[in-house]
Amino acid sequence: MFIPVIMAGGSGSRLWPLSRSMFPKQFLALDNNNDLTMLQTTLERIEGMQALEPIIITGEQHRFIVAEQMREYGSKSRIILEPAGRNTAPAIALAAFEAIKHGEDPILLVLAADHVVTNKNAFQDSIKKALVQAQDNNLVTFGIVPTAPETGYGYIQRGEVLSDAYAVKCFVEKPNLDTAQGYISSGEYYWNSGCFMFKASVYLNELKQFAPEIYNTCKKAIENGESNHDFIRAEIDEFLKCPDDSVDYAVMEKTAKAVVVPMDAGWSDVGSWSALWEVSEKDENQNVHRGDAIMESTTGCYIYAPNKLVAAVGLTDIIVVDTKDAVLVADKSKVQEVKQIVEQLKRENRKEYQEHREVYRPWGRSDAIDKGNRYKVNRITVKPGESQLMQVHYHRAEHWIVVSGTAKVTKGHEVSLITENQSIYIPVGIEHKIENPGKIPLELIEVQSGSYLSEDDILRLEY
Repeated sequence: MFIPVIMAGGSGSRLWPLSRSMFPKQFLALDNNNDLTMLQTTLERIEGMQALEPIIITGEQHRFIVAEQMREYGSKSRIILEPAGRNTAPAIALAAFEAIKHGEDPILLVLAADHVVTNKNAFQDSIKKALVQAQDNNLVTFGIVPTAPETGYGYIQRGEVLSDAYAVKCFVEKPNLDTAQGYISSGEYYWNSGCFMFKASVYLNELKQFAPEIYNTCKKAIENGESNHDFIRAEIDEFLKCPDDSVDYAVMEKTAKAVVVPMDAGWSDVGSWSALWEVSEKDENQNVHRGDAIMESTTGCYIYAPNKLVAAVGLTDIIVVDTKDAVLVADKSKVQEVKQIVEQLKRENRKEYQEHREVYRPWGRSDAIDKGNRYKVNRITVKPGESQLMQVHYHRAEHWIVVSGTAKVTKGHEVSLITENQSIYIPVGIEHKIENPGKIPLELIEVQSGSYLSEDDILRLEY
């Protein structure tokens, strides 16, 4: 038995415009043959194994996305919220302290939520081998059997043979091409997957020895944190004192207990659009497409077109990604430079860096479908049984038209039920909220009008 620990933080900026800081790649469905998100697929990958309730580690800003995707997947989980990103060593420490709260000492399987594995059986075979090593109080890392002299990954050199595993001889940084080719030729090196398996106590003991400041701050952050039925919040002040360090630097490179288990399971960290093209199923012209795409004299391309028809003529090795508010066109050999585009958007404080046109809320989602000088139109979906907070606006009025479902609307001291093809007007300065008392999603069109339509014109009256 083991506890899956799924690290679901990070921004995935190299998969922009699909991945945004408020909705990064781990929450996206990127497999043409599977509607599950990468987070959900990570859990599906270990189905059939004797695993306990997972622990998901994410940031405060992504908490409702994680909770909703776990609900959709039908999995109970403990969700630990990091007040700020502090790299993998502290994140795993929070999970380990949470796992041993009740005096137990479970084995943890630490996985990233944004990896792709195409061979589930081989993946599970490697986990079973790692489980034996973890039970012997070793710290296991999974080494990916390399298929090319990749310069974008760190490497692990194997040492002494240990049954179905090897002692770790050393970890090495991302190499240049000549060095990487030497690694491949030697047969002694694996790509560093960033995935691990070990007993919670063994990890914490090694962390206490080699990185005591991380150990102490994370211990206090969990002990002084808050828990409710959905989330476990690490105590902010304590956690912000924690050093930023990876588990490799903090523990794995220093411990004498490091073991590597080889994994040959069609693994990819999907760190770019070209990497996603490589692991996706291709047509006879080596093209990959998702959505409505027509291609003529086009080869080796990746086209993402869920919203509208995209037609490609005479293209070779090109990435085209269409979203509701942005389009990326890139040479497949230059996709690493997408990160520079994201940095420019961030410097210019453009919303396309942070969120999509359609944004997810705890109660549902809102899609800004049109905007003018003094008006804005949103398509709003409220989940069954959910409700917005009571709020008031000082610069805009709102007009709601129900398209499907039933809305329970509070307007000042009045409460009304609004059904399909009915509408209600909310003047400036009136307290209001909308609820979905029904069993199906509530769909409505919201028309905002006024002199100031930014999202910060809102005063929430319930918390």
